[in-house]
Amino acid sequence: MREVTLAATQMTCSKDTSENVDKAEKLIRDASNQGAQIILIQELFESTYFCMDQKEELFGLSKPFDGHPTLERMSKLAAELKVVIPISFFEKANRAHYNAIAVINADGNILGKYRKSHIPDGPGYQEKFYFNPGDTGFKVWNTAYAKIGIGICWDQWFPEAARCMVLKGAEILLYPTAIGSEPLAPEWDSQAHWMRVMQGHAAANMVPVIAANRVGVETGEECTLSFYGSSFIAGSMGELLQTAPRDEEAILLQSFDLETLRIQRQSWGVFRDRRPDLYEPILSLEGRVKPHP
Repeated sequence: MREVTLAATQMTCSKDTSENVDKAEKLIRDASNQGAQIILIQELFESTYFCMDQKEELFGLSKPFDGHPTLERMSKLAAELKVVIPISFFEKANRAHYNAIAVINADGNILGKYRKSHIPDGPGYQEKFYFNPGDTGFKVWNTAYAKIGIGICWDQWFPEAARCMVLKGAEILLYPTAIGSEPLAPEWDSQAHWMRVMQGHAAANMVPVIAANRVGVETGEECTLSFYGSSFIAGSMGELLQTAPRDEEAILLQSFDLETLRIQRQSWGVFRDRRPDLYEPILSLEGRVKPHP
């Protein structure tokens, strides 16, 4: 038996970085006090979701990975509480900028970072203005409690990313997120679709999935976004086990026996019966297949 307890959190954010980091620390402490060992905080929680607008001065929110004050603070917190904390941050790397996440182990050591691979660009979500496409590839970390894979927000819509992480050994998939209303289509509510696509990752790969979204209404110069929360934890069959409200801050907890899940995944045959020799079309944008003799 290898039991692990996961926590998903969601919170409102302001333009005050100190206030946001304080709030994130409180959520982590509260989740730890309830028994959580791996605790997920939402995407870009240090500020409001600045990608609503294209403003040069907002690049000032970025900081280098080395010596990042929030990462240093969260490293101390992880060591104190003996918890694993993936921390989202706006990374400055010389002349490049990334939407990144650092994985902090339960001893406070940073195991490494992942840079968001899929960068969206649409009304209210103008991330291509700020972020270079990630260059780390999909990564898996062997933490104190489980092997975890992490995708950031838009990454969660791509089944290829989830499958790559599980093939590399991930036992749990985590998705920090910032998603809500559509400025040009206020009648369109993507919440159910957003949840189902990740439930599909859980079911197809037979691993738990945890998603942490922000909540609240945020206003930029060009638009206002209503983030719909609904953070959740799904089981290895894709079933919803815990779901947060759309409009309240929350902490969700769920425990899993990773050894039981490993046996189920192994016996079901979805990895035994894969045919990588037939999957060439997904290696190109247009589904191209090289001629075979």
